[in-house]
Amino acid sequence: MKYIVIIGGGRLGSHMADVFSEQGDSVVIIDNNAESFKNLGENFSGFTVEADGRELEVLEHAKMSKADAVLCVTNDDNTNLMIAEIATEIYKIKKVIARIEEPENRKIAEKLGLKVVCPLELSAGELERILGGDGSK
Repeated sequence: MKYIVIIGGGRLGSHMADVFSEQGDSVVIIDNNAESFKNLGENFSGFTVEADGRELEVLEHAKMSKADAVLCVTNDDNTNLMIAEIATEIYKIKKVIARIEEPENRKIAEKLGLKVVCPLELSAGELERILGGDGSK
């Protein structure tokens, strides 16, 4: 069983929280809007924290220091990168991933040594793969 902290309770964060919860992992999801928790499935067995994940007190309350993995998936690249850096540098968590919406933010993340996922790049790559790389299929 892993302990996973997710920052951002939108569709992606809630979906991942449900997936990890169903796998039997212990999950804490943090979002500053309680309405976001309505995205969680009825079988979600983790904990929700309505607060700003950029605050160290909130991360302490969520027991970030015990996390095996942290997913930063808010709708704000700067927030995601900042929390990912905190998780990596202060809490020394090895598995930290930040979602970025703007591909140019990958350069910032790489300079900081952060792992990122960019939905735009993933979608473009998949579309290119489906089209066979030349747009003819």
